[in-house]
Amino acid sequence: MKHRVFFGLAGFLGALLLAGCEQPPEQEQPPRPVLVVQPEPAHQGAGMYPGEVRARFAPELAFRVGGKVTRRLVQTGQRVRAGELLAELDPSDLQLQVQAMLAQQAEARAGLALARDELERYRKLYQSNLLSKSQLDSLQTNEKRARARLEQAGASLEHAKNQLQYGRLLAPESGIIAQTRVEAGQVVAAGQPVFVLAADGQREVEFSIPEQAYAGFALGQPVQVSLLNRPEQRLAGEIRELAQSADPRSRTFSARVSLAGEAAVELGQSARVHVSARDDQVWLVPLSAVDGEGQQAFVWVLDAGQGLVRRQPVGMRGYDDQHVLIEQGLQGSEWVVAAGVHLLREGMQVRALDPENRPVVVGEE
Repeated sequence: MKHRVFFGLAGFLGALLLAGCEQPPEQEQPPRPVLVVQPEPAHQGAGMYPGEVRARFAPELAFRVGGKVTRRLVQTGQRVRAGELLAELDPSDLQLQVQAMLAQQAEARAGLALARDELERYRKLYQSNLLSKSQLDSLQTNEKRARARLEQAGASLEHAKNQLQYGRLLAPESGIIAQTRVEAGQVVAAGQPVFVLAADGQREVEFSIPEQAYAGFALGQPVQVSLLNRPEQRLAGEIRELAQSADPRSRTFSARVSLAGEAAVELGQSARVHVSARDDQVWLVPLSAVDGEGQQAFVWVLDAGQGLVRRQPVGMRGYDDQHVLIEQGLQGSEWVVAAGVHLLREGMQVRALDPENRPVVVGEE
């Protein structure tokens, strides 16, 4: 009886030991949550943008000397001719400089006359062997110095006369005063802008491009322009100037369109720039969505049928601080993983969420 109980207890303990040695069944990992986005067309700049007709050349005019403005003879919007007087500075100080330079010139002329007379007298003494050669050389040097001082005084006088003329601001060419920045009685420094002159000649249309559409524009890109008073007429043009940095306030990029030929447009007219989509389609994806291996760039694309991710090689055209331009490998309808791409592997099961934290339904485009 004792042997039967002993063997029964031993069998029970052995079964427990065998059960403890067995590996627990591996638990299935839950799908990893990932943020997915759909590529945006980089050439979404197609559309209409409001603009304004500007002059091709609009120089800022300024006095070349400083002083107090005594007269301002033109107003904003006034048409002026080349050489027309626009404003004047108080000439008192400039006239005093001219008088001082005249006095210096007279003094230098008198000094030169004295040096020449002395040189002639002592040259005769030298010819009579009553003067040494070194003394004659010294007198000749004094005469040359006096002549140089006279030339210097003459140059200073011309400079002072020029300064006096610079106190009168003249229009360098015909056009329209686009801006006035001073009033009579104001003291200005040399080079401080006083007027902005919209010169006659070619006109352009200036407009602003939103950040999200900037990649769809390029220099030389053809566009069409319509004026607000003639909306049915389209003028041909092309983008001549494209800002490389955004305006710090509006966060838009400035662009200018040159009009073909001599288009009949007036300064300040409201216009609309019509941009067509370009033929080659390029897609924008977040910078964090692109990974690379060797020389090949790729993104992780959500398999719409099974909820898995797969590696998709892509060709890049360029990038900025937020986006990458993809020109090959995407169709635009895919869901691309935008964050955590370094944690993914081929065929991994994921739970996809869009940028608004909503689940992306598998199989739904």
